[in-house]
Amino acid sequence: MAVAPVPSRASVLVGRDRAGRALRVSSHPEIDRVVLSVWQGSTCVATFRLASADVPDLVRALTAALVDGDGCGAADAEDVHDRAC
Repeated sequence: MAVAPVPSRASVLVGRDRAGRALRVSSHPEIDRVVLSVWQGSTCVATFRLASADVPDLVRALTAALVDGDGCGAADAEDVHDRAC
């Protein structure tokens, strides 16, 4: 997929482990979704469409990963769907 302009309701996080890697987080309230897309240079290599209601679960999982180191021992772990741990 060729480079698409960053939507007006979006953020871009630049990866630190691979040159040219970025994560775009864009809000699409008209379809009740937040879209996470992984970019390598000018190519979108993956997307994940997250229901707005599930954003708090993602925030909890990210917070747990910071606190626990691996994100697998959080007290609310049973609330996070399809965990990879």
